[in-house]
This record gives sequence, C-alpha cells and structure tokens, in this order.
Amino acid sequence: MDPDVTKDQTPGHTTKNADSLNESGLLEDAQLLWLELRGLSVDRIRLAALETQRAGDSLVSMIILGVMIAVLLIAAWLGLLAAAVLVFIENGFNPSEVILLAVAATLLLTLILFGAIRRKRHFLQFPSTLRSLQPLTPEQRNTDKSS
Repeated sequence: MDPDVTKDQTPGHTTKNADSLNESGLLEDAQLLWLELRGLSVDRIRLAALETQRAGDSLVSMIILGVMIAVLLIAAWLGLLAAAVLVFIENGFNPSEVILLAVAATLLLTLILFGAIRRKRHFLQFPSTLRSLQPLTPEQRNTDKSS
C-alpha cells in the first residue's frame, strides 16, 4: 500500500495535510536560514568595522612615528653637514663658500629625490587596472586577433 494514501482515500490521491506540513516546514527552514544569514552578515560587518578602526589607529601611529623618524633624520643630516663644513674650514676653505657648497649639495640631493618621486607617481593611479577595466575599441580587438 502507498504510504501517502490514508485509509479513507482511494489509491492515487494524496493527503493535503502532508503537503501543507511540507510547505510549512520548508517555510520555517527558509526563515531560519534567512535569520542565520542575516546574523552572519551582521557579525562580518562588525568585524570589518573593528578591523577598520584598528587599521586607522595603526595608520595614525605609523604616521606619527614616521614624522618622528623624519625629524631625527633631519637632525642627523644637519649634524653631518656641520661636521663636513668644519672639516673644510679646518683645511683652509672660506666658511661662507663651504656653507654655500653644503646648501647646494642639499638642494641637488633634494632635486634628485623629487625626480624619483615624480617618476613613481604614475603608479599611484593603478594604470594597468584602469586599462583592463576599459572596453576594447575595434582597433584593439583587431590587433588582439592578429597577434
């Protein structure tokens, strides 16, 4: 005998109670799944918020420490320049010329470093990523096919 058939029914007819129980069980499962998904989403958002806050605190600390290092390096550079100026003065050079030479050397080094920064700034714009996101023009498609 078919398990879906009750004693009062003829074979081939199923009970409506079993169908409604399956639908309500499915609905409850869907609601539980939705609540669990929502809970997981909230947890992940909270975790992302906490990590963002921690990253911000770390960034601020790194910037402060970087400024302190920069101040110490400036002091060391000035000390090195003073020592070099004194060596030149002790060897008979004119003090004003030696100081101007130290300033010129500092400015030259600054220009070299500035040029290096200008060459690197292009990569801050993500050129390859932007190029990959742009649609191909018909000319580019033709050159890709012929390659």
